[in-house]
Amino acid sequence: MNNIQDNHNHKIFIALGSNLGDRKQHLLDAARHIEQRLGLVIKTAGVYEVPAAGFTGGDFLNTCVLVHSHKNAQETIDILQEIECEMGRVPRSGTAYEDRVIDLDIVLFGDQIISTDHLQVPHLRMHERNFVMRPLEDIADKMMHPVLGKSMIELSSHLAPLEKIAGFEIPLSRKRYPIQNLNFIAVEGNIGSGKTSLTHKLSEDFNAKQVLERFADNPFLPLFYEDKERYSFPLEMSFLADRYQQLSDEVAQLDLFKEFTIADYYVIKSLIFSKITLQKEEYSLYKRLFNMMYKELVKPDLYVYLYQTEDRLLENIKKRGRDYEKNIEASYLSKIQQGYADYIRSQQELKIKVIDVTDLDFVNNQEDYLMVLEKILED
Repeated sequence: MNNIQDNHNHKIFIALGSNLGDRKQHLLDAARHIEQRLGLVIKTAGVYEVPAAGFTGGDFLNTCVLVHSHKNAQETIDILQEIECEMGRVPRSGTAYEDRVIDLDIVLFGDQIISTDHLQVPHLRMHERNFVMRPLEDIADKMMHPVLGKSMIELSSHLAPLEKIAGFEIPLSRKRYPIQNLNFIAVEGNIGSGKTSLTHKLSEDFNAKQVLERFADNPFLPLFYEDKERYSFPLEMSFLADRYQQLSDEVAQLDLFKEFTIADYYVIKSLIFSKITLQKEEYSLYKRLFNMMYKELVKPDLYVYLYQTEDRLLENIKKRGRDYEKNIEASYLSKIQQGYADYIRSQQELKIKVIDVTDLDFVNNQEDYLMVLEKILED
């Protein structure tokens, strides 16, 4: 049995059903609540009208959505039950099935097998129910059932067919937050600002090609630590060359299976850090070389700078526990912050969006993540 306490980003397939009141609106409202509290709605199935099963009641509208979320299975079911309660679903009066305003069930939680007193995943009877399998087949036909070892399309092949309702579907989050309309986004920020975490989330949620800064062994780095004055210039030049090469290669090359490119740095980073490290004359030469290389690079459609206070940055750095960062001081972070601020104020070529994330936790709090998406998309 898999552990339900891990914190990785999960692919969660959720079945939605309603047979009371304005059934279509209930499905739309439930999906919006899921987006706001759990994770973005990445895929949506067709909506099917099905007679009530196991009791006498009105016909159900049933569908299924794929959600990306870092929440574990127990946290997920807790959120879904809260949504059900707030939307007016009342607890069963007995053991029999009853009409319901909204019904939300975890059908699959990635490839996890979960068995607790309150939760069984995969759903124990999913493969017997066409109103579960037909929508699931729409968005996960090749996905394997982790217990039965068969694909969703194989499991549904013996079930009675269903007709989709024409002209109605649950909207995808990408329609509400069309990040994918940008060709190239660069995310920058101070050390510990969360730029790589945000880049990773956006790349997963919006099917983007992810470009992460390489941290290959640099032959000048140990020499720099021994003699900073002598080796600062060759070190900064080697970093510049590496960043220029990676951005030239990876950003310029299109990926047919990805919709846009997002990077957790841009070459501007070299200019900011070198100004702190180099002597005045060295920096003057470095900047001339930088400007020549910069002209050749693809420019981002949007340059996002994540701002956090130095105190918050130090907290984040401490939490991730990297040995080579343990001696970073607030004064050094302040210099970097000032360097970015000076550059951003003087920049007229790039479209820049500065987002203050000091009081936001866009990794663990879905509402904060949506707030960042809204900030990115603001005119």
